[in-house]
Amino acid sequence: MYAVIETGGKQYKVQEEDVLFIEKLNSQDGDTVTFDKVLAISNDNGLTVGTPFVDGVSVEANVIKSGKDKKIMVFKFKAKKSYKKRMGHRQAYTKVQISAIKA
Repeated sequence: MYAVIETGGKQYKVQEEDVLFIEKLNSQDGDTVTFDKVLAISNDNGLTVGTPFVDGVSVEANVIKSGKDKKIMVFKFKAKKSYKKRMGHRQAYTKVQISAIKA
């Protein structure tokens, strides 16, 4: 059984016991998070696709930790104008483990 959920403007195909790195959520470590925006679910009865979401289906996950990714360098440059700008960026994430798909 798997489900396709939407969170943080992205879509994820999840199964039970999967570990995901998703966009930062406002929750503490050890909390339980429920994702209600389920786009599709596949089980023994076949594939059910929502319009846009499947009614009565949710996915529960446990928050493992929150943190920041490795730093990436952003470099802006304009030719012949002596414009150069160098910045770094660290994207915030939340690591979750899928505990149940409730259909």
